[in-house]
Amino acid sequence: MTSEKVSSEAYQAYRTWVSEPLAEDPVVSVVVPSYNEEWRILPTVGAIALHMSARGEPWELVVADDGSTDTTLELLDGIGFPNLRVLRAEHNGGKGSAVRRGVLAARGRYVLFADADQSTPIEQFDQLLDEVKAGAGVVVGSRAAAGAQVSGRSPLRKFISRMLRMLVAVLTGVKVTDTQCGFKLFTAEAARDLFSRQQLDGFSFDLEILYIAGRRGIGIAEVPVEWIDAPGSTVDAIKVSVDFLKDMLRIIWFDKRGRYRDPVPGRLSATTGQEA
Repeated sequence: MTSEKVSSEAYQAYRTWVSEPLAEDPVVSVVVPSYNEEWRILPTVGAIALHMSARGEPWELVVADDGSTDTTLELLDGIGFPNLRVLRAEHNGGKGSAVRRGVLAARGRYVLFADADQSTPIEQFDQLLDEVKAGAGVVVGSRAAAGAQVSGRSPLRKFISRMLRMLVAVLTGVKVTDTQCGFKLFTAEAARDLFSRQQLDGFSFDLEILYIAGRRGIGIAEVPVEWIDAPGSTVDAIKVSVDFLKDMLRIIWFDKRGRYRDPVPGRLSATTGQEA
């Protein structure tokens, strides 16, 4: 098959996805949390739609907005894609809250969480799917695993990340080399089990989810990915690291208090923008 024909078929699949509602349940749900992403949300939606549609399986896109105050929601409403669902929050609740709402609303057999900045390109999805099909309940895209390609990361952030990985392994027992990369794939069963127990609403929710997975005996695989530091980031690495350390201790405390044993009451009924 020629590259021209492949390109034509991929474009036609994209055109169908953006104009016709799915006739069957999605195989894959892609969940993207957003907060004031007016400058990149449309390119991100376009990139995801092109790649996922070309794969030839029914899929849906769920954007879980976290109380944006810019034009993010207006832009999403304006494109009118029938297989794009936008979940709204009344206020900014934190990234962990947004991802949780999106994951629990997802209808796919597999659920991908991907950051809105597309630092890890959507094309890396296929590598993660192979690991899920091999039996993992959670597959982590990793910037630290052997074979990962990382561009634009400052020496300070590299050093801080290395130190935090050491602390994570020692204090929590989570052996994943990169807990915080915003590119993770779950089976639907694992996703609902884990996010129904999640307690943290902020940046450290990824670590908490992996910690709970370990306690629940859910298999975790790690896949090296391509990662490019997105321009325009306003993350304060020092502040985020201090908060991360505090949350690490909270996770251990929550576990000792038994707060991960059962789902949060009403959590599994959260299928809209508003949490139950």
